[in-house]
Amino acid sequence: MSASDYQVGGNHYKALQVQPWDAMEDWMTTEQFQGYLLGNAIKYLSRFNADTPGKGGVADLKKARHYLDRMIESMEK
Repeated sequence: MSASDYQVGGNHYKALQVQPWDAMEDWMTTEQFQGYLLGNAIKYLSRFNADTPGKGGVADLKKARHYLDRMIESMEK
């Protein structure tokens, strides 16, 4: 299954005709796009232990993994 086949934490992107990260991949250089994916993975990893209500925990680990899965797919193309 491709990372684009599912969404972690809702369906707000999945419901769109074009997923934002697919558009970004078309508009950005490979290096820029992979930087975007890596940056988002780092963001979710950094808030894993957050004390902010509604943030952190396993949900953020799954979101980080989702971005890493998409980055791996991009690199394997």
